[in-house]
Amino acid sequence: MFRILRETPADSAEVEYLYDLTFAPGRTALSSYRLREGVEPVPGLSLMARDEYDALSAAIRYWPVRVGAAGTPALLLGPVSVHPTRQGEGLGELLINETLFRALERGWTRVILVGDEPYYRRFGFTRDAARALDYPPPTNPDRLLARALAPGAFGGVSGMVRRWTAAPEG
Repeated sequence: MFRILRETPADSAEVEYLYDLTFAPGRTALSSYRLREGVEPVPGLSLMARDEYDALSAAIRYWPVRVGAAGTPALLLGPVSVHPTRQGEGLGELLINETLFRALERGWTRVILVGDEPYYRRFGFTRDAARALDYPPPTNPDRLLARALAPGAFGGVSGMVRRWTAAPEG
């Protein structure tokens, strides 16, 4: 049995520990972290799964980003992590599906991530949806994926994915 809860500031250190446990050392050197610097995660989309003993079993975060010269808003999914002792129980899938639903409810229509297409394809993420997007280096362009939460949400959207606080160019 798991409870899905919103992450609070009091949970931050524990969530960061989970990310350190499940991702390679140096994860914060990735270009995705440059997009997150000085930007708060999107309220209501940073969730956790806690088990019956209140142990943190999984966590997910989303960050607002802008795309291209127009500064089109989008969400950056990640990180999503499941404790090694809980992997294979469907917690990652549960958190991703729940947060995609909540994102659409809150008016977000575009989601971008850097990850493995074979895993994220089941949630509707594809490389094709991200073909017109650029991502700060060093990022393997084959790992840049996107999903429109509303029909046509990526129509005409192109350019570099950048920090939310960056003002639209032009």
